[in-house]
Amino acid sequence: MGKLVRDRIPEIIRAGGGDPVVTVLGDAGYREALLEKLFEEAAELREASADGVAEEIADVLEVLRAVAHVHGYEWWDIEKVAEAKRAERGAFLEQLYLG
Repeated sequence: MGKLVRDRIPEIIRAGGGDPVVTVLGDAGYREALLEKLFEEAAELREASADGVAEEIADVLEVLRAVAHVHGYEWWDIEKVAEAKRAERGAFLEQLYLG
């Protein structure tokens, strides 16, 4: 079973002597694959050691940037929405758990 990979991965595989089988997804398949990748990366973040957290956050961020792009947003658009929500509802810094 295949999976969505970063753009340079096939090139890296070839440089190592491999012969990757690559398919370019259509829009609907790409959107679906991005969401699958987001859950995959989030799970890896959840399991990451303290030393690996930054790398896993970077992977989640890269997938989120691609999700924004495929839906017609630039990253700064998302940052503006996030800042507005932060101003209205706060952030997650105080470790509050409702329930």
